Amino acid sequence: MNGYLIPANAKKGTLILNLFTMTDVIILGVGLALSFLFLALSPTTTDTVGVILIMIPAGTAIFLVIPIANYHNVRVALRSIFRFFTERRKFIWKGWCYHEYISEENGK
Repeated sequence: MNGYLIPANAKKGTLILNLFTMTDVIILGVGLALSFLFLALSPTTTDTVGVILIMIPAGTAIFLVIPIANYHNVRVALRSIFRFFTERRKFIWKGWCYHEYISEENGK
């Protein structure tokens, strides 16, 4: 029992504000900057649809960097889902009897 135990929050010390990676900060900053730029450049927007359209970049950026359980954030979860559906689906057996399986195939 004299092993070293890593604290559960050891990874959080390397993150910005204990939540964000540099990529997350860049995504969030670009999304917010675009929305504020569109808001500043648009004529006085009083209709709801116009404000919603202007806030789409900020909303999308915030959605992507929201932390979720079992993943770092939504962006990482979406990347995992994409990789699951697009990468190789043939799984190569490498279990406890892998070498016996190979020798049987070569013997036939």
